[in-house]
Amino acid sequence: MTTTAPGLRLEDVDLADHDNFVARVPHEMFALLRREDPVHRQREPDGPGFWCITRYDDISAVHRDWETFSSEAGGTSLQDLEPEQIEARKSMIDMDPPRHNQLRALVAKGFTPRAMRAYEQKIRDLIDGILDDALPRGEFDFVEHVAAELPMRVFAEMLGAPQEDRRYIVDLGDRLLGNTDPEFATPEELERHRHLPFSSPVALEMFEYGRKLAADRRAHPRDDIVTKLVQAQIDGEPLTQREFDVYFLLLATAGNETTRHTISHGLLALIEFPDQLERLRREPDLHATAAEEMLRWATPVHHFRRTATKDVQFGGKLIRRGDKVTTWLASGNRDEDYFPDGERFDVARAPNPHMTFGPGGVHFCMGAHLARLEVRIAFEALLPRIAAIELAGPVERLRSNFFNGIKRLPVRVTPA
Repeated sequence: MTTTAPGLRLEDVDLADHDNFVARVPHEMFALLRREDPVHRQREPDGPGFWCITRYDDISAVHRDWETFSSEAGGTSLQDLEPEQIEARKSMIDMDPPRHNQLRALVAKGFTPRAMRAYEQKIRDLIDGILDDALPRGEFDFVEHVAAELPMRVFAEMLGAPQEDRRYIVDLGDRLLGNTDPEFATPEELERHRHLPFSSPVALEMFEYGRKLAADRRAHPRDDIVTKLVQAQIDGEPLTQREFDVYFLLLATAGNETTRHTISHGLLALIEFPDQLERLRREPDLHATAAEEMLRWATPVHHFRRTATKDVQFGGKLIRRGDKVTTWLASGNRDEDYFPDGERFDVARAPNPHMTFGPGGVHFCMGAHLARLEVRIAFEALLPRIAAIELAGPVERLRSNFFNGIKRLPVRVTPA
């Protein structure tokens, strides 16, 4: 059973304040909302406020009803943007059908379970090489040397980006998605660049990099995602430059950051729950269920935003047309009705109907099969090669109510 912090009141809940997500995810706030106010109106210091949907079934209902709760009407950012700003930064995740479905179909076949099985040995070879480099160091940042390396090496190959550019792409992604963290951006920058994805000038660097790759693929086509995008046509028309730019940016960031954070949180969970680490060592057949539990536990994206397209009664509240509605996957993944003892990390948890990849609907994560494969293989490779692993310093988390990111995870390993 989930408990709430003693003395915590509804008026104390503040999911708009990024500072509340720095030390840890405020699960006590989510538990309180699920119990007392599952459709909660959150105040904003510089905005109209937004609705917080925190129960599993309600989150699923919102995501499956895109006509009432639109991704396109206001975009997926909590910022209040002008229509031209929404249009300028609109990617596939900021669209409703039919355009969303048309864009998704351009590369979706490359992410099916069958397509991903062809990558399994490649992923195993990559993680072995990564660990060959990292483990002899004894002490190292697990994020830098392992968690960020594997997904970006895999995705660089799928995109068609040179492997020597992968650290540059990771750096761009950090600065883009960490836009609410003072290490990566300032409020003044966000305000000046509201027309760009994540309100970040780094988007322009990512656009430029993608355009260089696109120019090369037009001259030298290959079997990669960038080639598919430059050759793609929808209703006989190629992608516009804006559509290509934001599509490339979305894939280059989403294909790396979410899996990276899951692997980082997965290792931290094994360190914090040593009984589960030992059980996974004793029962290696549990690696698949352990990967699912890491995905639930990490929930790398805290929430998504939708916009109500009409007045609607939902959960006993009147949500007005134009209202911002946030679905908190981090809360749904601890919902007591679906996850008994959800505050415990359990590598054998079954069933585990987590909503980390989305709770269904048109925006279910296209890269789910790849992420599952990478997380499972990373720990299948790591655990037999170490006798012990412990923290070697403080864990540094991203200041963000959107991404559940770990910036640095210093560890000390004893080889097997």
